[in-house]
Amino acid sequence: MKYDYIIIGGGSAGCVLANRLTENGKYKVALFEAGKPSDIWKVKMPLAILYTMHDPKYNWKYYSEPEPHLNNRKLFCPRGKMIGGCSAHNGMVYVRGNPNDYERWASFGLKDWSYEKVLPYFKKIETWSEGENRYRGGNGLLPVNQSKNKNPLFKAFVDSATEAGYEMNPDMNGKNQEGFGMYDVTIDKGERASVSKHYLNPAKNRKNLTIFTDFFVEKIIFDGKKAIGIKVKIKNKVENIFVNKEVILSGGSINSPQLLLLSGIGAAEHLKEKGIEVIHNLSGVGKNLQDHLETYIQQECKTSDTLYSYVNKFNMLRIGIQWFLNKTGPCSTSFLEAGGFAKSSPERDYPNIQFHFFPAFVIDHGLVEPDRHGFQLHASPNHPKSRGSVTLDTSNPYDYPKILFNYLEHKDDLKQTVEAIKIARKILGQSSMKPFAGKEIGPGSDIQTHELYEEYVRSKAETAYHPSCTLKMGIDDIAVVDQKLKVHGIENLRVVDASVMPEITSGNLNAPTLMIAERASDFILNS
Repeated sequence: MKYDYIIIGGGSAGCVLANRLTENGKYKVALFEAGKPSDIWKVKMPLAILYTMHDPKYNWKYYSEPEPHLNNRKLFCPRGKMIGGCSAHNGMVYVRGNPNDYERWASFGLKDWSYEKVLPYFKKIETWSEGENRYRGGNGLLPVNQSKNKNPLFKAFVDSATEAGYEMNPDMNGKNQEGFGMYDVTIDKGERASVSKHYLNPAKNRKNLTIFTDFFVEKIIFDGKKAIGIKVKIKNKVENIFVNKEVILSGGSINSPQLLLLSGIGAAEHLKEKGIEVIHNLSGVGKNLQDHLETYIQQECKTSDTLYSYVNKFNMLRIGIQWFLNKTGPCSTSFLEAGGFAKSSPERDYPNIQFHFFPAFVIDHGLVEPDRHGFQLHASPNHPKSRGSVTLDTSNPYDYPKILFNYLEHKDDLKQTVEAIKIARKILGQSSMKPFAGKEIGPGSDIQTHELYEEYVRSKAETAYHPSCTLKMGIDDIAVVDQKLKVHGIENLRVVDASVMPEITSGNLNAPTLMIAERASDFILNS
């Protein structure tokens, strides 16, 4: 078997690439995904996100190494293991990031990634429910809808944010990100609008596209420093598949650096230590890992407007039947739609904190059901200064890599998090929340000193599920790809996923990942 392009990874970026690279009919493209197809009700139902997050058939279910600044806790790191990747199991909140994020990227010598350059690609992605304008798209493949969830807790929360002195913002993906309101979501007609559904499905019957699921790519094959194919496991037999033009790595911020290392591209010392032949010494592979760390402020709710109403088996069955029959009701939404962006202190240049409001308690990533009505506000610094890594544990491609986020290594990250908790408490303490707000469960009214705030963060903070930046784009010593996403020093090999971000963007990462893939498609087709 030989193809013009081989795409490794059928997640968000891989689905976009598969569509765009086969559009003109000129090129023969193969998409390889280690996981399964995602055309199942657990993916389609928005409220069922936890079913795939904890299912090893559909999720890699990684854990970090003991995090030294989080009381040596190992943090859960779920990653989609199916067609559609994380777009098939995320919270469906659609956030582009702040325009200033891309101006920062451009300032690193990456002029092709300024806000002016990326905005047309963000517009190209979407059909926005509120209509096309200078900042928003109206004719894209992906339906992006501003949430209309009528839960009274959402209105109370947004009203409270304005009472606390923050702006209301009707479009946080438009001209300005700062402010509070209802997020855009990738939910359409009561179903998850995954990238597999809206990008891959329209392309899957093209004669020049072959999709392989349950196919594990063990290694990239090189001739000298030129990528010429892949080693892939097919029905317990390892086969070589070759490429005419390029191998494109779209495995995500954990799997992509792991595969590069297994293939002999990375820090020579690390590769030799694992007994791997060094193809190219590239010290930045797996470095620069970034994520958003969030802390929950939890309060009991005095009314029954929370998801605890559906823990009851009868009610769960009732709302499930309602969704299966006509795609309406509570199961047709994620309940993650209210939130906003703010500065934690006046010296910040642009909003450095993201807030997510959720009308229920989340305990151990949803594995433990709450025992009462409650709500929580997630507070997360957008621009962490701490840096982690993804390294090999062994040279066996089936062994999981070692992930160390190194959260809070930089003291400013802890400072911002404490400031964010104080803002969250201020918002939840306003009069609009009074009819709903009961006893504060976390941190708890006894947590008032700076030392106690810090210990609450170290003992309770969790990932926002946004690992990124492990194969950074740039021109510095640890850059792995150039601004056209080609791997430095290697021919015919590109990386297209969230790992190429030089710095993490402000907010959820699915929208920026799609933009990167749309932009990369043009780079590839025009090269």
